[in-house]
Amino acid sequence: MDQIPVTKQGFATLKKELERLKTVDRPEIIKAIEVARAHGDLSENAEYHAAKERQSFIEGRIGELSYKIGNAKVIDPDSVTKDVVRFASRVLVENLDTEEEQEYMIVGEDEADIKKGKISVSSPLGSALIGKELGEEAIVQAPGGKRVYEVVDIL
Repeated sequence: MDQIPVTKQGFATLKKELERLKTVDRPEIIKAIEVARAHGDLSENAEYHAAKERQSFIEGRIGELSYKIGNAKVIDPDSVTKDVVRFASRVLVENLDTEEEQEYMIVGEDEADIKKGKISVSSPLGSALIGKELGEEAIVQAPGGKRVYEVVDIL
């Protein structure tokens, strides 16, 4: 089994979502299916089919979250050394073409939120930054062409 890196905050978020799905969403959809089933002919019952589809999504997500939580390798961002960029690092980079600086935190796919400055370790920029030291350049192949970023600081 592969371990899935996740920050402490990300792990808590995954657990919270799983708990909500099991205790709130699953019981609600079961009731919705019962109500829709009571309306009669299931072959033409759009409400029933929509509820069954929603149930399938919920059960799939519960399975996915259970797997991720069971295989999680929780990493505390405060314990990450600042010698190189790694998972859970906060890094200040400069786009050498635009001379703009931006701060990012390298996180797991479920935690990524560009608006909050959190980029996935598997994103083009995230994966290019992993292993870089202060002053090193990371080359990213973007849809608009190559972009070069310099690691200005590892925070």
